[in-house]
Amino acid sequence: MPQVRSLAVVVGAGGGIGGALVRRLAAQDRYDAVVGVARRRPKDWPHDPAFAFVGADVTDEAQVSAAASTIDELGSPVRIVVATGLLHADGVTPEKSLRALDPEALITLFRVNAVAPALIAKHLLPLTPRDRISLFAALSARVGSISDNRLGGWHGYRASKAALNMLIATLAIEHRRSRKMGICVALHPGTVETRLSAPFQQGAAAVPKRLTPDQSAAALIEVMDRLGPEHTGRFFAWDGQPIPW
Repeated sequence: MPQVRSLAVVVGAGGGIGGALVRRLAAQDRYDAVVGVARRRPKDWPHDPAFAFVGADVTDEAQVSAAASTIDELGSPVRIVVATGLLHADGVTPEKSLRALDPEALITLFRVNAVAPALIAKHLLPLTPRDRISLFAALSARVGSISDNRLGGWHGYRASKAALNMLIATLAIEHRRSRKMGICVALHPGTVETRLSAPFQQGAAAVPKRLTPDQSAAALIEVMDRLGPEHTGRFFAWDGQPIPW
């Protein structure tokens, strides 16, 4: 029987951090292929058999299911990183007070930041191997920590990331029942110079140290490489420090 190909999958490969993660994971030379998932194929996507691209809108379960079927044909994902997220868009902006809450904006934030990663986990985690370590990581945000919330504001973004954190903690419990060596974690990528954070780097979520996408990706991979099954269901920052839920 031929050996199953080992895959690293980056969902959100078209974003700043996602693209950097693809390049960094490929440079590790630990996987038979790196698979990128995004709505549109990046213009600079390599024309190389070691790089596979799967188009999908990850807020649409039918498309996530189809993407999972394609990935399953390519091999077995041993590392899955969900690098999608939404902070602002047309009609969506971080709220400074409760008066600014908009139900449609809240639904959009939850659909992208919590529902989409949950759908990805639902369809991709069953493809991970049972006989070796695998890792599923979703990019969350420190502002999604309930116990670390000292400034308030940004209600919808905070709440949607807190929902993602709970989903990670919960699915880690279920996943471990069938895959003892499976790891599921939430990761805070730091304040990164991307389109997502650019308009708000001076705002409530800004921190003194800002990272380029490549710096964040390198740090996140270093953190992931150090994790073992005993770390499943936890939340870590880009510098490896645990973050309270």
